[in-house]
Amino acid sequence: MTLLDEKRTPAGPVPPPEAPSRTAPWLRDLALGIRFAAAGGREGWVRTLLTAVGVGIGVALLLTASSVPHMLDERSARDQARSETRISGAPDASAKKSDSSVLRIEASTEFRDRSITGFLMRADGAHPVVPPGITAFPAPGEMVVSPALEELLGSPGSALLRERLPYKVTGTIAEAGLRSPNELWFYAGSSTLTSASGGHRIAGYGDPGPSDPLPPMLIVLVIMICVVLLAPVAIFIATAVRFGGDRRDRRLAALRLVGTDIRMTRRIAAGEALFGSVLGLLIGLAVFLVGRRFVGHIEVWDASAFPSDLAPDARLCVVIALAVPLTAVLVTLGAMRSVVIEPLGVVRNSRGGKRRLWWRLLLPVAGLAVFGFGGKIDEYSPVNPYPVAGGAVLVLVGLALLLPWLVEACVRRLRGGPVPWQLATRRLQLSSGAASRAVSGVTVAVAGAVALQMLFAAMNDDFNKATGQDPSRAQFYSQSAIVRGDAALHSIKEFRATKGVVQVIGTVEAYATKPGKYKPDDIQPTTSFTVGDCATLRELARITSCRDGDTFVSHPKDKGQAGWVDKTARKGKVIEFDSYSSSRKLRWTLPAGSRTVAARTDPMGEEHSGILVTPGAVDARTLPGASTVSQIRIDEDVPDAAEYVRNTAARLDPGMRLATLNSVERDRQYASIQTGLQVGATATLLLIAASMLVSQLEQLRERKRLLSVLVAFGTRRTTLGWSVLWQTAIPVVIGLAVAVAGGLALGATLCWMVGKEVTDWTLFLPLAGAGAGLILLVTLLSLPPLWRMMRPEGLRSE
Repeated sequence: MTLLDEKRTPAGPVPPPEAPSRTAPWLRDLALGIRFAAAGGREGWVRTLLTAVGVGIGVALLLTASSVPHMLDERSARDQARSETRISGAPDASAKKSDSSVLRIEASTEFRDRSITGFLMRADGAHPVVPPGITAFPAPGEMVVSPALEELLGSPGSALLRERLPYKVTGTIAEAGLRSPNELWFYAGSSTLTSASGGHRIAGYGDPGPSDPLPPMLIVLVIMICVVLLAPVAIFIATAVRFGGDRRDRRLAALRLVGTDIRMTRRIAAGEALFGSVLGLLIGLAVFLVGRRFVGHIEVWDASAFPSDLAPDARLCVVIALAVPLTAVLVTLGAMRSVVIEPLGVVRNSRGGKRRLWWRLLLPVAGLAVFGFGGKIDEYSPVNPYPVAGGAVLVLVGLALLLPWLVEACVRRLRGGPVPWQLATRRLQLSSGAASRAVSGVTVAVAGAVALQMLFAAMNDDFNKATGQDPSRAQFYSQSAIVRGDAALHSIKEFRATKGVVQVIGTVEAYATKPGKYKPDDIQPTTSFTVGDCATLRELARITSCRDGDTFVSHPKDKGQAGWVDKTARKGKVIEFDSYSSSRKLRWTLPAGSRTVAARTDPMGEEHSGILVTPGAVDARTLPGASTVSQIRIDEDVPDAAEYVRNTAARLDPGMRLATLNSVERDRQYASIQTGLQVGATATLLLIAASMLVSQLEQLRERKRLLSVLVAFGTRRTTLGWSVLWQTAIPVVIGLAVAVAGGLALGATLCWMVGKEVTDWTLFLPLAGAGAGLILLVTLLSLPPLWRMMRPEGLRSE
């Protein structure tokens, strides 16, 4: 018996092999793709870097956009923190004082179209409250200024401003006391400010004040701005993921030779895109962090922000960090389904299947339908943002998806022409996808801009009101209740003597009443009482002849109001000034020979009815409760004439109200939104230019060897340059046509939704011109690398 004869014990059943996890192949192949992208040699790194830079630019802009809510909250909080808590709502000598209360008056001004906000302050006690951003209360004759104002005061051309603000600068306002770095703000100490000179008393700072919510129509506008500015960013990120697709496909074909199947190949490609997108996230974060350090020194459309304001919302950061890599993987997998990669055939060279139109039309039609289902929006109903944003996104994305079909359909029919034209059209006929993707961002941006411009134009009349003022008769209006008596007449003379002033309609104005005893519920007849020389009164009423000592009764056009004037202005009867004051009353008899004249609209757009008298008829210095009014016309050919007028006003009364006459007054919220749109549009335009340039360079790199071969065969470089121009121009022209049509449809729908009519159908022309200029700019910037790629070295192949 041997060991071989030993009876074998029957073995148990062999356990079946464990089923492989579904995620394991994905993780393995994605890791392999990441390895190829990271260690694939110079060629792989160039493609990865192009993708990362493209994604990084978009991510940086997305991070900036996600910082906007925090920036607005911080600006609002700082603005609220410096809002005064008033003890008295108006100059009141009886307002309660304390050891910490402060008397102050606003002394804001302008300098060469830049607004400067400031306050004169006087402490009531030893421990006055100080506004945020400063550590010590300014002493009389001293002021604390914002850094931007300090820089402006120190500039060589600001001598007139230094004359207007003759205080010694003793410090600067910190970030806590300013809304933005470019804000011009100051606090100055005074030893002469009193309640009688216009000061009001405050107890502290931080009064929130009444909130002013956005009207529904402006909410729609804000939603559309967000969609229009961010949609091109998302499209650009999706486009950047596909940079270098042709060379990647040839490299993947080599993997088919070593046994990878189609699914594995696609997952490896997704891994490469994943690595590029993650690297793009890091680049975008780095660009954002570095750019944030310098944002305080950047001013776009008079808007700026502190670096600390640019803090992205944590939830939005998570969304960006997850959405960008996921988009990269999904876009790559979708793109791989449209090509066939075989072991020996790099990419199928035969013509692919024709793009289908029907599903591309569904998205824009669905978007317009969403607007229709949402219904109209009025000024009293709350706005649901989801239908507005969803409808706009569907329309804009639908236009981007429609573009490749249109480009392919148009270039398929192009035949003949010059050599550059044939080179461009033949290239587009072979592969128009890359060119269409590069232009999709421009298409979406222009379509959204057309719609926004139409919406802005339709809303213009609601937020830009005609004031009735006439800037051709006067450019400035000043009023002061403090400058009275001898100073009133002196102030008018000072304005007339100011350099650059052509005419001053200067008056001293008070109110006259009909004397008598009245019950508490009775309305005492009252009219205005205006003192001015003959030249001035002719600007306020239609007076044929006038000499010093004359008096007039001015009637407005409305007969009812004219009758009310006559109840007080009774010729030959007594009138009374300041009858509501118990301390001082003055009576005066209106001469019986006073002439009745028709009131004339003054430069402020108001009818000056009531009693008009010349200085010889009454001493304006004795009028109680009077105010001094000057309407000033300047010679605009005199340099800095407006600044001389403002200096005179500040010298006469630092708190004097000096307003600029404008025929149209813009709503502040509307103007703020428009500024935000301009800032965002500038950033988006730069992104589009960068995206087109990067895409153009990527396409040139793909054809580097082909270009070198053409030059080697004798093709002129100018011919190739023109072919590059045509190859860029044809898709852009088609894209602009799509954008104009889609933008007009979207804009008309938005106007219908807010109950407005389209006022101008030609607003797309400047935008189309901007698109054409973008073509030229990108082509010019791509010419230097084009010349380098035509060198004989491009014939080499590894």
